[in-house]
Amino acid sequence: MQDHPLPDPITSPLFAEAESKGIRHGYFTRKGGVSQGIYRGLNVGLGSRDEREKVEENRRRVTGWFGLAPQRLATVHQVHSPDVVVVDRTYAGDRPTADALVTASPGVILGVLSADCGPVLFADAEAGVIGAAHAGWKGALGGVLENTILAMQSLGARREAITACLGPSISGANYEVGPEFVDRFIAENPAFAQFFCPSEKPGHAMFDLQGLTVKRLTDAGVRAESLGICTYADPDAFFSYRRTTHAGEPDYGRQISAIAIRED
Repeated sequence: MQDHPLPDPITSPLFAEAESKGIRHGYFTRKGGVSQGIYRGLNVGLGSRDEREKVEENRRRVTGWFGLAPQRLATVHQVHSPDVVVVDRTYAGDRPTADALVTASPGVILGVLSADCGPVLFADAEAGVIGAAHAGWKGALGGVLENTILAMQSLGARREAITACLGPSISGANYEVGPEFVDRFIAENPAFAQFFCPSEKPGHAMFDLQGLTVKRLTDAGVRAESLGICTYADPDAFFSYRRTTHAGEPDYGRQISAIAIRED
């Protein structure tokens, strides 16, 4: 398995200060993995039907990029919830049901998986507190981003010192939704109408999940931006649930976005 290129994740300039203080992050693509077929590349999805040993090897390559052992990678069983778990050095490899993680412990990698939903990484470089959230439309609407910020504050982070960045996720140009979907958002907040525009299909709309996510973050009082990268539009670089569905494929892989505080 050593003839494959190593992972080469995307990083955000927004985390430059965090990097200078020992916080490393990466939005991993399909590059650098050993999976084959529809899972080709760096599929880290334990919930996929990919060969388990290949998924485990891919996860080892992610932890290796951080210079840490595989057991240091903390992930959760994601269910599109607003729930957040606090992780420390006692993490033993379990995957609690939640959609975000936070820690103030060096040497623990926080990872969230995605295949169109929004992976958001957080850091308060001053306090040494980090977070990672999986924000699909249900999570973004339900408060997973705001809850992640609150959990970071419980560990000593200051809201105004937190930086957050949305990684590769589906863009408004490729996210068509039905009228009942639009109605649900407008009922929650009429201002959410700004994230929808008419599609070519009568009664349907194109949904800007990336825009909504960044707005929720900035409204919560943190510095935030999106990488502006669409998972659906780039099959060579990213897995995409919606693209897989449109292609009639039986399953799909997941990429990972991760962040860790360096051990001294």
